Amino acid sequence: MAASAVQFKSNYAVERKIEAFYKGGRVQINKDGTHLFCTCGNKVNILEIATGVIVRSIEQDDQEDITCFALSPDDEILVTGSRALLLKQWCWEDGTCSRTWKAIHTAPVASMTFDPTSTLLVTGGCDSTIKIWDVLKQYCTHNLKGSSGVVHLVQFHPDITRLQLFSSSMDYKIRIWDLKSSKCLSILEAHYSAVTSLCFFPDGDTMVSSGRDKICTVWDLATKSSKRKVAVYESVEVALVLPESSDVISRKDNAKSLLFVTAGSKGILRVWDAATSKCVYSQTLPHASKKVLEEEGDEHSLTHCLLLPNQKEVVTVTAEHNILIYDLQDLQLKKQFAGYNDEVLDVKFLGPTDSHIVVATNSPQIKVFELATSNCQILYGHTETVLAIDVFKKGLLFVSCAKDKTVRIWKMAKADGKVTCVAMGGGHANGIGAISCSRLKESFMVSGSQDLTLKIWKLPESISSKQVKDQKPEMEGLHAACTEKAHEKDINSIAVSPNDKLIVSGSQDKTAKLWSAADVSLLGVFRGHKRGIWCVQFSPADQVVATSSADGTLKLWGLQDFSCLKTFEGHDASVLKVIFVSRGTQMLTSGSDGLLKLWTIKTNECVKTLDSHEDKVWGLHSNKLDNTLVTGSADSSIVLWKDVTETELAEEMAKKEDEILKQQELSNLLHEKRFLKALGLAITLDQPHTALKVIKAILQEPHGRDDLETNLLRLRNDQKEAILRYCTIWNTNSRNCHEAQCVMNILLTQVPPDTLLQYSGIRGTVEALLPYTERHMQRMARLLQASMFVDFMWQHMRLTDLPEEKKNAPNSVTNLSITAREDPRA
Repeated sequence: MAASAVQFKSNYAVERKIEAFYKGGRVQINKDGTHLFCTCGNKVNILEIATGVIVRSIEQDDQEDITCFALSPDDEILVTGSRALLLKQWCWEDGTCSRTWKAIHTAPVASMTFDPTSTLLVTGGCDSTIKIWDVLKQYCTHNLKGSSGVVHLVQFHPDITRLQLFSSSMDYKIRIWDLKSSKCLSILEAHYSAVTSLCFFPDGDTMVSSGRDKICTVWDLATKSSKRKVAVYESVEVALVLPESSDVISRKDNAKSLLFVTAGSKGILRVWDAATSKCVYSQTLPHASKKVLEEEGDEHSLTHCLLLPNQKEVVTVTAEHNILIYDLQDLQLKKQFAGYNDEVLDVKFLGPTDSHIVVATNSPQIKVFELATSNCQILYGHTETVLAIDVFKKGLLFVSCAKDKTVRIWKMAKADGKVTCVAMGGGHANGIGAISCSRLKESFMVSGSQDLTLKIWKLPESISSKQVKDQKPEMEGLHAACTEKAHEKDINSIAVSPNDKLIVSGSQDKTAKLWSAADVSLLGVFRGHKRGIWCVQFSPADQVVATSSADGTLKLWGLQDFSCLKTFEGHDASVLKVIFVSRGTQMLTSGSDGLLKLWTIKTNECVKTLDSHEDKVWGLHSNKLDNTLVTGSADSSIVLWKDVTETELAEEMAKKEDEILKQQELSNLLHEKRFLKALGLAITLDQPHTALKVIKAILQEPHGRDDLETNLLRLRNDQKEAILRYCTIWNTNSRNCHEAQCVMNILLTQVPPDTLLQYSGIRGTVEALLPYTERHMQRMARLLQASMFVDFMWQHMRLTDLPEEKKNAPNSVTNLSITAREDPRA
């Protein structure tokens, strides 16, 4: 299709952002399992679990980080504690703060929780004290002293009639407090490291405590003694009692057993029998190899765990801030959210309908987001940071390259969207920073490395036809078909031509080179950039290559003679990425200053600059329909942009049509002398000039001044304010100052001062009216002086040198003769 038939794009709007919403700390879920609460700096973010969208952020006014928060069991109250030593009570559904009070603690609050009735709140401070608050009556009921160091764990006994509180601090002891006497009833000693959680069995007299000493202790609360110790061989962060239900994991044969689940440093959930101290179930995960299970504190470690008995789900939080939801019946993964993406290095659309995006962050893991639900798959395989990703045309197969000197091929299952690694290849001597797929069919890929070489990898036909059925299919080995030393410095970017016959590479050595895809033979060199080239791209329509560089420019090169056809200047920083849109007639670029620019090739014009990122935009990709963009930045955010060109054009057309109709209506109203409605319509259109035309038409009437006053006083207050604001514009021109002064006179004399003072912009309006009004007054004063001089001259003129009869002739032209001499008879 001809370029003239292509609809040029003029603007993109942010459709959605995927940002960091959780950076560590406590996580809570409301009782019906619809919303997840987590901290991120000075905010508590509320995530809708069904869609993965942040529906609300509750932010501290003092900009202080939130140290802890608690949601009441009835879901009514959310309380936050910050480093400013303030406690705030929120209505989380609308984000309003209903109450703020001092925590009385002398150091920040480290832990807090509600009692089962949602009336009492307990806070444990870094100052070794525990305070209990009556949330309804709004006062402190208890101040418990005696703990050692930071009180990091506070919990009420689930049976509220016992009025007991349990706490633990830095001395590794568990204290039981009697709320009637405010005294410590007992101190339980068994752990040799920090106590991380307490859980109670339904009988109320059996409790399990977990610790980082790799031991869980079962306590008899009737005798305040330890019944047994369970060696779990990992640092446990949370222990939870499994509900007594037959459809819960390990409950089929142990219906009444005292079962509890642990989550800790090994990164898996395990179910234990408190009566026998044996592990009755251990979760198996794709990444959970023997080596991983022996490691302590790696990225798989679990830092938090929640039980949702109503939904039959268990939620875990990893050290990498990923939130995973498992089915409580078989502990199979149902959903996963990525709480924090580090620096985003590359991002591409994935799937036949672009339903997913695949993201390379500053880590060895690849993240695949389902856009509809924000469900995130985390792909393990690479051992060092993944640097680049590319997707084949059909959208089910993609490739990745990393600093670990390997390339991997991943396949997404059509049925459920599960992604698995199906092939891996190695051979480069250094990290691989660029990769590109064949464009016509899934036949080959090209990689470029810091070892200065290009490699072409042929894909086995079995990969395209392979059906991914199990979690760990056998991986095929890849071997490079040919290798070529390509540049003098690091290769930053590679692109394959639309017909799969050519390859272009861009390097830090300031050059781009064109290669034959058949044998990697050099066809030509593009020279002209003053600094390293960050990105190269083939045009989908013309025999042209685009290059973007750290010198801030974008260049188009002809493939016939390797000459520079055009240079685009406009970025004030390095241009990191370039793609073609609108069938090759326009380009989009991203810079290290966080800006995106839309260029029209024919006119060399920057049509639009988009600003939504705060740091380098490394990732930029357009979907197959060419109506959505995705960008990934070093500010940890991924932004989806929607093409709003047609929408804006339609809105503009509708606005013009509406304006024409209203102009016609205004003309009819003036013709019919319905001035009040005409004036109201002019104000609605926000057209000062049209309003002035109406006022001039009113003043031309026989009783214009009175009609104007009547019509002005019948306007609404907001309309009077608009008219007064228009006066500031009219008053600047001496041609229109008469009308402006008439309006000012009527409004300032007839409208009460109290009403005028309620106008939002009255101060600025008066300030704008004063200087020009003074100027008009000075002009009138000068005119008055001049007219007085004429009057003076008229009083002292006389007729000279005329016969008597001519002097008395009433119509004689000589009556106009005057002399400047004074009449001696005067």
